[in-house]
Amino acid sequence: MHEITPDDIAPPFARYAHGVVVPAGRRMIFTSGQLGVRGNGDIPEDADAQAEICFANIEAVLRAAGAAREDVVRINAFVTDRAHMPGYMAARDRWLADVPRLPASTLVIVSGFTRPDFKVEVEVIAAPEA
Repeated sequence: MHEITPDDIAPPFARYAHGVVVPAGRRMIFTSGQLGVRGNGDIPEDADAQAEICFANIEAVLRAAGAAREDVVRINAFVTDRAHMPGYMAARDRWLADVPRLPASTLVIVSGFTRPDFKVEVEVIAAPEA
């Protein structure tokens, strides 16, 4: 797999690639959107902590499928307010800190989730070797 970041368009705004090429023969793993809720039901107040939980949950799903964060080719994230973007982005950047190839990524501001205390939801697509 490799990143695509063309020289003739503006560079990415943060730690992501404009595109990722997935070669033939890879398995595809699609996670459901993960919310910032701990296994015991606790939901932290701040977006950064919720995003940390989202990524920890994603990591658990990937691990159960025999994949790792290095296999992620796309991140779709949703926050309920612009004020939550920095917290989400900080958590995402920590999660990707030692990943050699960055995934494609989209961040969208939405009006809300199923419960008003949720501020962040994250889903990924991964493509580990078959």
